[in-house]
Amino acid sequence: MSEEDSERILVWGAGAIGGTIGAYLLRDGSDVTFVDVAADHVQAIVERGLSITGPFGEFKVAAPAVTPDTLEGQWDTILLCTKAQHTAEAAKTLAPHLKPGGVVVSIQNGLNPLIINDHISPQQVLGSFVNFGADYLEPGVVHYGGRGVVVIGEQNGEITERARQLHAMLSHFEPDAILSPNVFGYLWSKLAYGALLFATAVTNDSIADALAQPGDRALYTELGREVMRVALAHGVTPEAFNGFDPAAFLPSAGDAAAQQSLDGMVAFNRRSAKTHSGIWRDLAVRKRRTEVDAQLGWVVHFGEQHGVPTPLTAKLVELIHQIEDGTRELGRENLTELRALMLQEQA
Repeated sequence: MSEEDSERILVWGAGAIGGTIGAYLLRDGSDVTFVDVAADHVQAIVERGLSITGPFGEFKVAAPAVTPDTLEGQWDTILLCTKAQHTAEAAKTLAPHLKPGGVVVSIQNGLNPLIINDHISPQQVLGSFVNFGADYLEPGVVHYGGRGVVVIGEQNGEITERARQLHAMLSHFEPDAILSPNVFGYLWSKLAYGALLFATAVTNDSIADALAQPGDRALYTELGREVMRVALAHGVTPEAFNGFDPAAFLPSAGDAAAQQSLDGMVAFNRRSAKTHSGIWRDLAVRKRRTEVDAQLGWVVHFGEQHGVPTPLTAKLVELIHQIEDGTRELGRENLTELRALMLQEQA
């Protein structure tokens, strides 16, 4: 992959993540084409451009945008930025548009390179981890609310020249982007942090307000520990980011360490203009399915594989599905059920 090739980019999924990154790359001179399944969003980008709003400045970019069924051509660099539950379908659909020797970068939540590998040669798939705050507001408009860690790396941990080039590309969006030999360590840590976010999302509290609740911190701590137990059993070395310290949620860690990490996450989220998680927006605002199976489902799956119990994670998945189905309301009483299960398991 040459430097010239790396500047011609196909962004598959132009929502919160893909829209924000793609707009910044385009503004800095890259040749970006957007693909999205939402025809109204595509039409808005074509007619009016893609607008980025938020505390880091407002700007608009003009770029080609199409739906997958009308896309023509091939690219050396494809950034896959869809919701995690759409990964398999997106990977199958984009495969014909990937040049021989080209690369797909999964810029998503979850362990999605493992899914993409089933449809595209693993040698052409890189992993990425992002934790910045952004929301799709309406067709043609994305809100970029808070900076966060951006990481990229080869699945096998090798520091390759193409990984260096892609890291340099992402640095146009996030100057402190990290090129890591352990991208899966970040992705597993995001699963643990994600478990906490899913728990905050069953309430109507903001992320920071929820994580700051003294009475709920034992629950958040045990949720994090469940994921870390599975990660360790799976041979993963988790990585710290944006206040989340995986060492604080290891089975051997004391409660004081977990309290300190939770304080760090509260402080990080207080600085963001994005107050609630995308999970909460999916449930409360957009009324659509969340990424719960594509994120926490991995924890339950590998927990079963390694014989590590994950009762809280499994219960949280159940609660989220009930809210998605309209049989359960958002509210703090949902945490009461999780807390009761935790006490039962600890008895």
